[in-house]
Amino acid sequence: MKNIKLNWLAILVAAIVSFLFEAIWFTVFMKQWLAGIGRTMEWLQGAATTTISPGVQYATALLCSIIAATILSIAIQATGEQTVRRGIFCAILIWIGFIATSWAKEYIFEVRTLEIFAINTGYSLIDLMLIGAIVGGWKKKSATLAARALNVD
Repeated sequence: MKNIKLNWLAILVAAIVSFLFEAIWFTVFMKQWLAGIGRTMEWLQGAATTTISPGVQYATALLCSIIAATILSIAIQATGEQTVRRGIFCAILIWIGFIATSWAKEYIFEVRTLEIFAINTGYSLIDLMLIGAIVGGWKKKSATLAARALNVD
């Protein structure tokens, strides 16, 4: 396997974009999502926050986004050239191979609706594609190139 170098700035930016995208996605699909998981807005505002604090929930979501961006960065670099296109392609393959299939098995036995499957897995697909585009396309400039750009040797 070739030498893999993690660009922590790209990973952090991708994780923040992922975190913000998740907030937007589930705000847009809030009513459908709650109905799909058999919950109400009252539950979300009350009971859900009494057992786990929102700070722990948000920290967990951000940590998971950092882990996803890190693993996706490794997958992109391990399979070829680091580009936006490869990042999106790797994201789609990972989604098909692991996310869509795992959720499909779970949902078919839980007898969940296609709508909640689409909300949850649709979020995951677009989220991974965003992360893949960022970590795939964001490359560090080498010291030599940076020095040339500044006319310094």
